[in-house]
Amino acid sequence: SKPILQNPFGHFGLDFEKAAERLRKIVTHTPLQYNQHLSRKYNCQVYLKREDLQIVRSYKLRGAYNMMSTLAPGLLERGVVCASAGNHAQGFAYSCKKLQAHGVIFMPVITPKQKIVQTRMFGEDWVDIRLEGDTFDDCAIAAKKFTEEKNMVFIPPFDDARIIEGQGTVGVEILHDLSNIDFIFVPVGGGGLSAGVGAYFKMHSPQTKIIGLEPEGAPSMTEALKAGHPVLLESIDRFVDGASVKKVGDLTFAVCKEVLDEMHLVPEGKVCSTILKLYNEDAI
Repeated sequence: SKPILQNPFGHFGLDFEKAAERLRKIVTHTPLQYNQHLSRKYNCQVYLKREDLQIVRSYKLRGAYNMMSTLAPGLLERGVVCASAGNHAQGFAYSCKKLQAHGVIFMPVITPKQKIVQTRMFGEDWVDIRLEGDTFDDCAIAAKKFTEEKNMVFIPPFDDARIIEGQGTVGVEILHDLSNIDFIFVPVGGGGLSAGVGAYFKMHSPQTKIIGLEPEGAPSMTEALKAGHPVLLESIDRFVDGASVKKVGDLTFAVCKEVLDEMHLVPEGKVCSTILKLYNEDAI
């Protein structure tokens, strides 16, 4: 078993309580909902953290606002930039409007129109949207180049301490609502959520096993843990678009290698069939 981190906050420069206080009036404390169907099926007590009920329908608002709200006023006035296929963009846009900061959002050309419309709705006149590249990786390169040329500030989707501690407030809320948790299953994309929730749990609920889950066709964290450092995957399956990245972050990897007890890969076909089954059964 992995050693328990005695002070993950000091080791990684994370302060989840301060992040939770910054976000208290910004995000919704989403329900930790008991699921009778899954509990009966697996003969245990299963709870779902309903971040789909967040203001922007995902946890990404937490990290984006936490980082942007801690920028020095002079930096925020320069304007901020992000690259995203959808969820980070919406959290970023909402934060721009709240903080009255000009933001430029780079999204891949293939981004669904619905996500573009939602992003514009949350940011209103405070954001500009630019469609660049066929993939997120191409889009991110264009966004970082633009940031440097315009002397603005880049807000990454996962690889920053302020992003990690913002996403980690999901864990703060879970432990506020329920104690004595045996296992917590966390989706892994770039690693921001798993790093944040994992570090918080290792400090406040060390007996809880942290299980990371990522798409079988985009095993970036699994391969990084095998190699001992982040690796760039040549190609990935983008079906699970919110958790499909070619390379995890350097900082998120450093945290995750300390706090994840296990990693499991989930086949894309299983994800698809489960969504269809649950939709048809109206189980959730």
